[in-house]
Amino acid sequence: MLSTPYIPARGLYSSSNTRIVVAQMREIAAAGVGVVVVSWWGFGSPENDRLLMVEEAATRYGLEVAIHLEPYRGRSPARAAEDIERLHEGGGFTDFYVYDADRDPAAEWGEALGTLAGVRVFGHTTLVGRAKASGFDGLYTYDVVTWNGALFRRLCAQAHAAGLLCAPSVGPGYDARLATRHEVVRLRNDGRTYDRMWKTAVKAGADIVTITSYNEWQEGTQIEPARVAVGKLSYDGAWGKHGVAAQRAYLAATTEWTARLGAAPR
Repeated sequence: MLSTPYIPARGLYSSSNTRIVVAQMREIAAAGVGVVVVSWWGFGSPENDRLLMVEEAATRYGLEVAIHLEPYRGRSPARAAEDIERLHEGGGFTDFYVYDADRDPAAEWGEALGTLAGVRVFGHTTLVGRAKASGFDGLYTYDVVTWNGALFRRLCAQAHAAGLLCAPSVGPGYDARLATRHEVVRLRNDGRTYDRMWKTAVKAGADIVTITSYNEWQEGTQIEPARVAVGKLSYDGAWGKHGVAAQRAYLAATTEWTARLGAAPR
């Protein structure tokens, strides 16, 4: 049984398939996105093993790669800082996003991150004072279920006042019922949910808009093309599009919104 309510237009695939990853990077770059944030579960993980392949494919299309530090086994502020330094020195990565940053004391983050240079570290938190005390360079929200955009203006204003970068996260919807016990669903509403979140992020004066997600199929937050399949959800009807055009509807909308973000006053 599949753990996603959708079916990729490419069919079921492996993220270790170079041909697939190259095509994905081409698609992401064409949508006006400049940075791919890659899930990372520590050295020795499958995600680390394919990091070079992802970076090479991304570079081919002018994309930068940032690292999303997941709550991997043994992760602590000190360990995370060591891993960030190693990834920076060994791979040249400069931007890092720390998921669930609030689970560790701000003082520990501050001490650990204070030794780093040449990188930017964003904390997954909506607590600006805590982010500042933790030594983060910015913050992001990731969760597109709890945070629907109404918070973004205040969050970015507070972040900027504290000298932090604001990188709120936008997404098309959420449905993880097949993969988890999480019964909360955020409907896509034929694209209106995605538009609303983007609009609030741009109006909030976001320094960076992060997208949750390109291909997190198990959580139903993906914007990667999906095809119609019996018994599965699809993008049919999004922005009034149907058939083949609907498959790429969220990428088309992303292209429009990245252009608006680029034209927004700073």
